[in-house]
Amino acid sequence: MLCAAIDIGSNTTRVLVAELIDGQLKKVMEQRAYTRISKAVDADGAITAAKVDEVGELVATQVRLAQELGAIEIRAVATAAVREATNGPEVAAAISAAAGVEVEVLSGEEEGRLSFIGATKALGHPVDGPIGVVDIGGGSTEVILGSVADGVDQVRSWNIGSGTLADALVEGDPPSAAEIRRVRDHIEEFFDGVVIPHPAQAVAVGGSATSLRRLVGAVLEYETLERGIRILSTESSTEVARRFELDPRRVRILTTGVLLLEKVSELLGQPLQIGKGGLREGVILDLFAGGASANGSAPARLAA
Repeated sequence: MLCAAIDIGSNTTRVLVAELIDGQLKKVMEQRAYTRISKAVDADGAITAAKVDEVGELVATQVRLAQELGAIEIRAVATAAVREATNGPEVAAAISAAAGVEVEVLSGEEEGRLSFIGATKALGHPVDGPIGVVDIGGGSTEVILGSVADGVDQVRSWNIGSGTLADALVEGDPPSAAEIRRVRDHIEEFFDGVVIPHPAQAVAVGGSATSLRRLVGAVLEYETLERGIRILSTESSTEVARRFELDPRRVRILTTGVLLLEKVSELLGQPLQIGKGGLREGVILDLFAGGASANGSAPARLAA
């Protein structure tokens, strides 16, 4: 049976169609579009009508593609940009009406839970002991702690993301040394006093992490993160995009994503393995599990 997940994020709107075979997801189709909802906000914090129309048409197309492939169930979710917008419920309702599928606005805790399921189930090897999953989005950052055996223990969610940071603090292309210092200082101040239990290992998911795989490899530690910053601060987004086969729009917000990953890795006391699954995979696994967590227990949803 095929199921589909549509993820309306702050930077991108993505669809994944997959089926479950021997406990693992087999991906049939993936598609993304850079919608940058977080930039289409008016002075009152509301997402503009033009952007709502654009995303509604896009999600309708993604729903149609999933149905043509034979998806039996389709779940559409929205994250930080819609969650934080002053007209978030109206935006979700409008996109739902345009696309013919209900759009659920996820809380930070539920977003974290689903990302944890998707990340840990897609690792491809047994994982024992505590694990941390880091999800850097365009408008929010989640750290989810738990274990494969027992599920999610704790979700921490913060309203800081790669897109919102880049929009507020970065103008240069490539970003200047002063801009990088300014972003680092802002992140340090934002997370001042935050303490997170140290897991045995940590996995990073989300657009920043998956893009970095092409730049620096599958493990994000101090040396590789610094190498990523050097590349992003010495070449334009167009040059980096061409060299590493990335979208220039992703590259423009990748520096702030790297700096957030750097800080969260420090807080966790662990290097970050780049995961192969995340929110969309978690949504589909949750559908197959009938809404329970992937290990069969009731979902744990703890506030930050």
